[in-house]
Amino acid sequence: MNILLIIIAIVAIVLLFVGGFVAAVKWLLWIGIILLVLAVIAWLLRMIVGRDRT
Repeated sequence: MNILLIIIAIVAIVLLFVGGFVAAVKWLLWIGIILLVLAVIAWLLRMIVGRDRT
C-alpha cells in the first residue's frame, strides 16, 4: 500500500509541474502574439510613412 501511495504522490507532483509549464507556455504564447502584432503595426507604419532605411 505504501508503494501505491508513493506512486500516486509522484504522479501528482509531475502533473503539478506539467500544469505549471502549460500555464507558463500559454502566457508566453499570448505575449508572443501581442509582440508579433506590435511588430507588424510598426512595420506597416514604417512602410506607409516611407522612412524605410533598408
